[in-house]
Amino acid sequence: MVSEDPTEPLLQMQGIVKAFPGVRALDGVDLDVRPGEVHCLLGQNGAGKSTLIKVLAGAHQPTEGTILIDGEAIEIPDPVAALGHGIATMYQELDVVDGLTVAENIYLGHELATVGVTQRRMAAERTRGLMERLGHAEIAPNRIVGSLSAAGKQIVSMARALSRDARVIVMDEPSAVLDSGEVDNLFRVVDGLTAQGIAIIYISHRLEEIRRIGDRITVIKDGRTVKRGLDVASTPTDELIRLMTGREVAEAFPERPGVPAGAPIRLEVDGLTAPGEFSDVSFTVRAGEIVGLAGLVGSGRSEILEAVYGARRPAAGRVAIDGEPLRRGSVVGAIRAGIGLAPEERKSQGLLLDEPVYRNITLSSFARIAKAGWLDERREKAESAEQATALDLRPTGVERPIRTLSGGNQQKAMLARWLVHGCDVLLLDEPTRGVDVGARSEIYALVRRLADAGTAVLMVSSEIPEVLGLADRVLVVSEGRIVHTAPAQEIDEHRVLDLVMEGTDA
Repeated sequence: MVSEDPTEPLLQMQGIVKAFPGVRALDGVDLDVRPGEVHCLLGQNGAGKSTLIKVLAGAHQPTEGTILIDGEAIEIPDPVAALGHGIATMYQELDVVDGLTVAENIYLGHELATVGVTQRRMAAERTRGLMERLGHAEIAPNRIVGSLSAAGKQIVSMARALSRDARVIVMDEPSAVLDSGEVDNLFRVVDGLTAQGIAIIYISHRLEEIRRIGDRITVIKDGRTVKRGLDVASTPTDELIRLMTGREVAEAFPERPGVPAGAPIRLEVDGLTAPGEFSDVSFTVRAGEIVGLAGLVGSGRSEILEAVYGARRPAAGRVAIDGEPLRRGSVVGAIRAGIGLAPEERKSQGLLLDEPVYRNITLSSFARIAKAGWLDERREKAESAEQATALDLRPTGVERPIRTLSGGNQQKAMLARWLVHGCDVLLLDEPTRGVDVGARSEIYALVRRLADAGTAVLMVSSEIPEVLGLADRVLVVSEGRIVHTAPAQEIDEHRVLDLVMEGTDA
């Protein structure tokens, strides 16, 4: 990391405005980034961060404003032009091609060729050099990218940026799919890049990451810059939250009232097994209880949730709701029994992105809302609007396509779906991934409210403090097995980490 100094900005964005029909997404954003620094871009979901980086990446054209590199105004009409100016963007959903090799991914679109013939040996040699530069010489040029972990795919994406001689790399929520060890490695790579003079624009909702990796911070709210170039070390977290939200937001979790005495067992899982994924998984969740599954990425947490929901068919075991066993591998049967799921990948697994907000909210309630086999659209909109208002869904209006909402508001819409449908068991997989601190507090309160109303909640989160803070009881998962069970108040983060690493409760 670099310290404050008078270095001239490498990149400047001045008075950036972006207007869409009926929406002014950016209303005068200013940003300046120095060579060799990690500049963190903060703001709530819907503040305009994604629109701003799409302007920088050439995916959107600004309505007004100026972009400068080394003090010279530039035009970025398309993503190819952005790369030509040394600006590369790594989106949260990595754009690697799983079926191609590492070298093919890195040079995709600017293949090394002589007289029209691709120079595979040259590409392999340069790929090895890039991987050594990033500290990952173990990733071979001929390795198929689909066989790599999420962290490995990120390294390939960074190597692609370096192959284009990038001077500015935008990283959008790069740690969202990584476990703690992989995050540490990501930060080592970032430190190596900044030491070479490359500027990093780092977007994350995890304020503890900003403390570890960032040099300066720019905060945007409602499409405007509210503070530019704040020093990370000297700016209190409370001040960052106030700037992002416009209000004081407590990061505390809702009070745990405790599971009512004699609360019935709502969800029962007994001996659930899927070879290679999880084995002999057994637990219960009572009405009004929040149970958290804590473990590393790849430990089998999400697969267990999918098996309970019927999206994954286990080889053995039993799932029962209120004592009634469910048919294995039947999502329809699970929903009819009262199970709801908010999946980890909400965009690809949970939402119809081109459909309106109201249709996404009522998706699991068609049978109830339909009349004589026809959907009652007026009722759909009315029930959805009621929940959207209650959850403070922004921007308002349930007829807009759900893809136009920020990640946090899309997650609220997912939860609204099960509020409209009504479910006895709610499964949450990474409920606050990509969600800002203000929306997190709202989601925590909503989940607790559902539990207080008698819903049994089973949640997975990569953030151990989130599991410990929100759940009543914690199940620690390691290598597909539950190795420890404890009330959340009786276990701490260090103990959980010890258990997931050791893989035993010895």
